[in-house]
Amino acid sequence: MALFARRASETTPLDGVDVVLADLDGVVYAGGVALPYALESLNRARSGRRLGYITNNASRTDASVAGHLTQLGLQTEPADIVTSPQAAMRLLAERVQPGATVLVVGGEGLVSELEKSGFVVTRSSKDSPAAVVQGFAPEVGWTHLAEAAYALALPEEEGGIPWIATNTDWTIPQERGIAPGNGTLVSAVHTAVGRLATVAGKPEVPIFHEAVARFGAENPLFLGDRLDTDILGANRAGIPSALVLTGIDRPKHVLAAPAGSQPTFILGDLRELHEPYPSAHVRDGVVTVGAAKVRIEGPDVRILAEGERPVDLLRAGAKAIWDTERAIYGFRVPERLYADPFHRP
Repeated sequence: MALFARRASETTPLDGVDVVLADLDGVVYAGGVALPYALESLNRARSGRRLGYITNNASRTDASVAGHLTQLGLQTEPADIVTSPQAAMRLLAERVQPGATVLVVGGEGLVSELEKSGFVVTRSSKDSPAAVVQGFAPEVGWTHLAEAAYALALPEEEGGIPWIATNTDWTIPQERGIAPGNGTLVSAVHTAVGRLATVAGKPEVPIFHEAVARFGAENPLFLGDRLDTDILGANRAGIPSALVLTGIDRPKHVLAAPAGSQPTFILGDLRELHEPYPSAHVRDGVVTVGAAKVRIEGPDVRILAEGERPVDLLRAGAKAIWDTERAIYGFRVPERLYADPFHRP
């Protein structure tokens, strides 16, 4: 129900925003390659406001991420990067003693944060770790997952050690396409041991609270490409959000979004941050966005006018479906409504 509810038609999504918080994979880049229009749009957004980044990807340090963004053309400092390993350290500090030995499944980004926090890093369950922390890295393999399983064999309620996952994203955008994310690796360990991890990153709120506090944000806007992590997490944290269709989730996912995962704004790409965002008008059951018109007639979603821009048709269809508070499988949806002319990796 949040869509279109916050701004008048003559305003842009950035009006009144003091801090823009952006996801990275699928929003800024895919596989390290900048997405079309992302860099110029974000550099333009920097005028008059702060720009920070929230990432679930635990494979790199904040310094390496900042260096990469600077090389791409976004002048960035390490303090501008809020990572899921940083959020994981907060959770870990609540569960184990300072200086404890921690088994790591992951890469440099996770190891760096553990060492900065004073923990001893091990890769072997034979070292009697006090906890397991798991994050994504391309080099994670069967041996690493097996060591985690050995260490987590005893359930925590029976005296076993804590298990913290930086995130559980099922997929990660890469230059060549969509690849398995940390969620698949966490699931492999879960299948072996029958335990669930405590999750530090999106869609949980600690990583958002850390970002708001770090940047002193009063009116932030979060940019993401995933409904189940980015948008759900922002909603849980009470932060307005924009879903940009340059990453994982597609128009058909937008139309099916449950109430908790519905964004404030839907953007085809980041150029639309700077464009007037059209209001949705509802009259006699017809939802109008720009020149696009959609109406719900029983189980049928009817397109009365496609309009001039595919994104406006998607916005109108989403508004019409979401307002019914009915699940998407209860509708007959025309294919044209979830057509996908938007860029993706």
